[in-house]
Amino acid sequence: MAAFPFSPSFPFSIVGLDLDGTLLDTSGDLTAAVNHALASAGRPALSIEQVKPMIGGGARHMLAQGMAASGGCSEAELEVLLRRLLDFYEANICVTTRPYPHALEALDRLAQMGVTLAIVTNKLERFARAILDDLALTPRFAAIIGGDTMGPGNGKPSRLPIDAMIERCREAGSGGGRAAFVGDSIYDIAAAHAAGIPAIACRFGFLMQPIEELGADAIIDGFDELIPALERL
Repeated sequence: MAAFPFSPSFPFSIVGLDLDGTLLDTSGDLTAAVNHALASAGRPALSIEQVKPMIGGGARHMLAQGMAASGGCSEAELEVLLRRLLDFYEANICVTTRPYPHALEALDRLAQMGVTLAIVTNKLERFARAILDDLALTPRFAAIIGGDTMGPGNGKPSRLPIDAMIERCREAGSGGGRAAFVGDSIYDIAAAHAAGIPAIACRFGFLMQPIEELGADAIIDGFDELIPALERL
């Protein structure tokens, strides 16, 4: 969390980030979990590149797309396989997952400027916290909001998790000031805009469509571009 007075020259006092495909490359561990569930149903494995566009809408959405790639399944079968996926993922949650290049340097610089940081993800909150704990990143964030934190059906693209992020960050000491959000999917951009704040899209993320179609206020190719992009908004 922020340890320095907020710099009045920087335009934002709160910066929120998505987790999968934004702060962290979780594609290897998520692909392993999807393939575990698929194998248990006798389905062929998928590559990391095939799974990446399926990530972002939560585990159930990801698995449904994985099953659809090899013929689909019933709702009842999906529920059984989802439990297998989640159990496997929880037991193997941070095997290959790592921050993207320059991500930690960007977070350090934002903290030095007094910016309050937060995570808003469609991953279950307990999984998000487990990963951040494993990577020793949890203390950096004033708020960690998962896809289930605000209740069923209230993950991104709902504005509710973004509103909660802003409220919790202000309670943690950021005061007023503007907020911005960084993500890699239409869910991220839509949620930020619904909450009335600007959104930055990551070209290096798990893109479901051409990044220019997301309607973001700025696009970055790497975390070394994040602070300059924020300064231009």
